[in-house]
This record gives sequence, structure tokens and C-alpha cells, in this order.
Amino acid sequence: MSAPALQLDTIERRYAQAGAPLEVLRGVDLRLWPGQSVALIAPSGAGKSTLLHIAGLLEKPDAGEVLVAGSATTTMDDAARTALRRSEIGFVYQFHHLLPEFSAEENIALPQMIAGLSRGEATDRARQLLDYLGLSGRAKHRPAELSGGEQQRVAIARAVANAPGILLADEPTGNLDPKTAHHVFEALESLVRATGLATLIATHNMELASCMDRRVTLQEGVLVEVE
Repeated sequence: MSAPALQLDTIERRYAQAGAPLEVLRGVDLRLWPGQSVALIAPSGAGKSTLLHIAGLLEKPDAGEVLVAGSATTTMDDAARTALRRSEIGFVYQFHHLLPEFSAEENIALPQMIAGLSRGEATDRARQLLDYLGLSGRAKHRPAELSGGEQQRVAIARAVANAPGILLADEPTGNLDPKTAHHVFEALESLVRATGLATLIATHNMELASCMDRRVTLQEGVLVEVE
């Protein structure tokens, strides 16, 4: 069996506050495998975003280890963590955060060019992803000319443009109506299956969560499986 794309070992995270520290994560363990989709379902304030930030190397835990593609990360310097994050992790948020002055195609090509690809190579990859997600006819449109569902599909394409091994998503359909959310989720799920992405999605949408391989939740700072 291959190694986990993402491994969290006994992750702890606490924040200073008046009086006793606020303990958000109290020993979280997770194995996320290539091609596997996991739904993270928990009420607001339970620590979902903190967990995603730590998994995505945006924040360091107070204790425990985060392994990405088999590499331990907690002792890496900021430059090494940034390089690993850029190559191995894609992010999708509730708000698409597309650059308004650029077309859909350009929004997807830019991260690839930053990573070192030529404009031609990056544009070809962007067009392939847009075609796969049913947006080939919208490549030259700017975000303001796209619907909410189209914008979020462009954001998904941008997140996977550099072929990461891991995709982390924080309420990716939270701003969409149910029908549009379903279409966006179908596109995301299809992409995950086709590319072998390991995917962790924080969501309140139980219908979508039920379609994923596993469901986990946070209970008093500990990650537990949901049947």
C-alpha cells in the first residue's frame, strides 16, 4: 500500500486567552490516502479551520507532527514549508478569491507560471482543466462575467493546476444554492477520482458529505469517525 498523502500525528493546538489557554485540538490523528475523499463535519467553533490550516502548513501545531508526501514538516523553516505547500497542496475556500482583472484561463495559468512553467504550458493546462470541468466556453471570461458555480469551478481548477497530491477545501459550496452546490461537488469529486487527489473537505452539507469516502468530526478537540 502507498504511503498517506497527508498524515497528522497527535496534533495539539492551543491559543492564549485570559485565564487558561483555549485548547482547540487535543491530539488529532488522521491518515489521508491518495484518491480518498474525507468530509470534516463539525459545528462552527469546533476547530475545523484550525485543523485545515495546520494540515495545509499555514499554521504550526503546538505539538505533534504533520507529514506531507512522507516528509515531516514541523521542523522545516518557512521557505521549505512554503515550497512544499506550493507543490503538494491545493486550497479551495468558501469565497473563490479569483483575481478580478484576469480571465478564468489566466487565473488558472498564473500559479503554474509562478511555479516555473512557460506561459504556453500553463495556458494549455488551464484549458484542459476548464474543458474537464465543463467551462471551455468560459475561458476568456473574467470572474464578474461568471456565475457563482462557474467561479467556484475555476477556483477548483486553479487549486489543482500545479498537480498537488492534496486538496484542502473549507466550505467550498457554502455560498451556493443547493442545485449549484451539487454540480460543483460533482465536478470536484470527478476531478479527485481522475487525478488520485487526497481530499479533505470541511462542510456543513450533510448530503454532500454522505457521498464521500469517510466522514470525521471534532469532539472536544479530538478527531473521530462518523458512521
